[in-house]
Amino acid sequence: MADDLINSFMTGPDEQGRFGIFGGRFVSETLMPLILALQAEYERAKTDPAFKAEMDDLWTHYVGRPSPLYKAERLTERLGGATVYMKRDELNHTGSHKINNVLGQILLARRMGKTRIIAETGAGQHGVATATVCARFGLKCVVYMGAHDVERQQPNVFRMRLLGAEVIPVRSGRGTLKDAMNDALRDWVTNVRDTFYCIGTVAGPHPYPAMVRDFQSIIGRETKAQIMDREGRLPDTIIAAIGGGSNAMGLFHPFLDDRSVRIIGVEAGGKGVDETMQHCASLTGGRPGVLHGNRTFLLQDDEGQILEGSSISAGLDYPGIGPEHAWLKDVGRADYVSITDAEALAAFTLCCETEGIIPALEPAHALAHVAKIAPALPPEHLIVMNMCGRGDKDIFTVARHLGVEIDA
Repeated sequence: MADDLINSFMTGPDEQGRFGIFGGRFVSETLMPLILALQAEYERAKTDPAFKAEMDDLWTHYVGRPSPLYKAERLTERLGGATVYMKRDELNHTGSHKINNVLGQILLARRMGKTRIIAETGAGQHGVATATVCARFGLKCVVYMGAHDVERQQPNVFRMRLLGAEVIPVRSGRGTLKDAMNDALRDWVTNVRDTFYCIGTVAGPHPYPAMVRDFQSIIGRETKAQIMDREGRLPDTIIAAIGGGSNAMGLFHPFLDDRSVRIIGVEAGGKGVDETMQHCASLTGGRPGVLHGNRTFLLQDDEGQILEGSSISAGLDYPGIGPEHAWLKDVGRADYVSITDAEALAAFTLCCETEGIIPALEPAHALAHVAKIAPALPPEHLIVMNMCGRGDKDIFTVARHLGVEIDA
């Protein structure tokens, strides 16, 4: 452990929004009042029983929580070695973990009197969740989505529009998640009076990284109770895929002070981290810098210019990482690895064939690392991986990479 003086890994960030040297609040003067107002409202909401009661009611009766903790018996048998559990957050309403956080943020927006919600999205799952909750509460919804992602995530684009959202393709840069977030921030600066920016991951200026983490921590809290009920003890290893890192932080955070639990985040290795720069593994292949309002690990060149990432998974196609993940790597509490596109595709197929579950390409990266380490571990070793999204949005992408033609 890099810092043996840490008593708890769950207390951050500090008052300035810092996790060690990471995080913070790097925003324009125009946005600072909005950020401070959001922080103040969130602090009030955290201690308001009515806010918690409304969240709990919606999580139960609208989202469908708790999501199951599923023992993947055929996958375990196929891999040999460790026993594998899946936290089934793809069974949430809208098909991923994203709605956990969106509900919390939009309830905050309503408390603040905001009537227009904007969001960025990569794989489309955050956009779908935002459009869904906006429809539920009768709020205007605008979703920024990279033009490249619009093409490879057509099912989710159609879902968002069915739900009443305006989807704006972003054509700058590579037309992916980074570029969508850039345009969403520009919108927010322009429309400060009535607009609330619903960020989908544990990145951005303080208080977003901690706030999104807190809303997503329902995943880890449920997992802890469920594994104790099923096995009578904590897991030995927990694993989740990481783009910005919200599903992973949601699983990891409640376990951070359980030193016996190994924590592994899986980045998108694209076409190979060591062989190419065509990847999105910022913790594995990047260095610290500032992007989208916070300091974290980024893919950048020697002049500090942000590099374009590459991943088969739109939700992991981001050249940075949430600052708390950067800090966890820095202090040695979590390990971070990368998985290539080819390895993720193989895990996607493996999950379909062994468990009858079609995963999103994002958790397929986590599952690919499970497949790497499980065979060398004993059967009593318990692995929990977060199945954070379902794969119907990805079938056209997968078919194309496997050389299969599908008539649209």
